[in-house]
Amino acid sequence: MEVSAEMVKQLREQTGAGIMDCKKALQENNGDFAKAMEYLRKKGIVAAQKRSTRETGEGIIDAYIHPGSRLGVLIEVNCETDFVANTSEFRRFVRDMAMQVAASNPLVISREQLAPEIIEREMEIYRTQAKESGKPDHVVEKIVQGKVEKFYQDVCLLEQSYIRDPEKTVQDVLTEITAKLGENIQIKRFVRFHLGEDQQK
Repeated sequence: MEVSAEMVKQLREQTGAGIMDCKKALQENNGDFAKAMEYLRKKGIVAAQKRSTRETGEGIIDAYIHPGSRLGVLIEVNCETDFVANTSEFRRFVRDMAMQVAASNPLVISREQLAPEIIEREMEIYRTQAKESGKPDHVVEKIVQGKVEKFYQDVCLLEQSYIRDPEKTVQDVLTEITAKLGENIQIKRFVRFHLGEDQQK
């Protein structure tokens, strides 16, 4: 079907993708917006994965203080150039990530950063619970694996549901901003302060 300039403009506004990419996505999917967006998302993920090895020497450190001043977050997010670091989109993303940490209290950024003894301790707790409920061994292990995955989703920032859109994970949002800005973007580190709380987790 014929893809109009208005259709391209609308898709571009919704996705942030380039004009030619939007046009191609619509042409490839016969003008179907949902399929075109999925097409762009898949392309974006591929592009983001290619960028993930590039060096990130720029970025910003931002602070978020929750109303009432009893909860605060410091976060560092890196990118490749100071040009991107100064864009409103990048700064908005960093602020959103600080708010995510404040709201969802992750322990680490990714599951690779969790100490093996923490995982083992959790698995032992889940295994004991499942056995005490009388489940057979092969079922116990499935239950343990399922609960460990849920544990990752609770404590790993990239695997948490995004507070502004629970249909997405933080990793999804990171992938989208990486594709949109065309640079490798990495959440480097964060610290969350809660008044009266011991910082050692």
